[in-house]
Amino acid sequence: MAPLREQVCRQTAQKLSAAASQLPSLKAAVGFDGFVDEIIAVVDKRHDFDRFDPIRTIAAFGGKITGAADKSSNYELVVKQMKLGGNGPIMANALASAGMAVTYIGTVGYPSIHPVFQEMTRRASVISIGEPGHTDALEFDDGKLMLGKITPMNDVTWDNLVARAGGEEKLRTLLQGAKLIATVNWTMLPYMSGIWQKLLDRGVPNRDGGPRLLFVDLADPEKRSHSDIQSAMQVISHFQKQVDVILGLNLKEAGEICEVLGISIAGDPEAMIEPIARAIREKLNLSCVVVHPRRGAAAATKDASATFAGPFVQQPKISTGAGDHFNAGFCLGRVLGFTLEESLCSGVGTSGHYVRTAHSPTARELADFVAYLPAPQ
Repeated sequence: MAPLREQVCRQTAQKLSAAASQLPSLKAAVGFDGFVDEIIAVVDKRHDFDRFDPIRTIAAFGGKITGAADKSSNYELVVKQMKLGGNGPIMANALASAGMAVTYIGTVGYPSIHPVFQEMTRRASVISIGEPGHTDALEFDDGKLMLGKITPMNDVTWDNLVARAGGEEKLRTLLQGAKLIATVNWTMLPYMSGIWQKLLDRGVPNRDGGPRLLFVDLADPEKRSHSDIQSAMQVISHFQKQVDVILGLNLKEAGEICEVLGISIAGDPEAMIEPIARAIREKLNLSCVVVHPRRGAAAATKDASATFAGPFVQQPKISTGAGDHFNAGFCLGRVLGFTLEESLCSGVGTSGHYVRTAHSPTARELADFVAYLPAPQ
């Protein structure tokens, strides 16, 4: 019988509090993207200079766009916040806020770090590959539309990575010294599969010197061809021979991977996340697959699977970056040796705290939050 949610929350909170002092000795290496995010509301009706009603849902915005066919239309965008963006920087910043010793490698400004990443440089070691991309994140109550300008991601190549890291030997030392290595946003990084293959050819990362985890997040691969996705899955599967791999997917991504792998889903996908995680993990023979829709999460390893209800909130203070915070919290639990349920609790807790406060929690803040984790709304 699965443990009660409240019991898992208490256990997770206790373990996070106990582990807080040891986190600075645990290293993580994360890469390789970097974006400047503008968090944007789309105006529905403006009342005066200061007051407006935003368009609340993607469906309502879609209806306005569809209604503009054969005509023209104008939409006012209000920038609510400019912040660091990209799957890598957000995940790295969340891990560093929790207390891990993080090295981030990515497109965060070269030769000078872009101002939005300056705060992260106070929490983590940062190695820049090139200039950041830019994302207009249109936020609605039921989701977000990410409009990305990704040309700078063409600079994320093996040669640039090696050069900025100070050579292959320094890169190897950096990765082999980390308990957690995360390579994210495969979709927007055209040369990521090539970087993975270079690492595989060099046997990095591997289990020499103790257990370590490789976390992979594809980041909405819909725009990539099935053959590209299949090739990426093959490379990820090959990594499992030398390091324990965690594949992280949101609900949409999980559906796309199931389609590519020939896995059929019967019924409501959100109600099927635990068997979906099991099926993908078994098909790819990975250490762990985790699937995180907005209201909870599920994960599967060879020996176990679990699902956990998150603290879903109807009107978040911010939603862009919620998935990356989940990934950080889940991986934190895995690094610390938490059970699967406790790792999921840590993941949804990190995400839930972030969307309510718009800042990444420390380990102690996370412990306090998950100790009394709100029920989903």
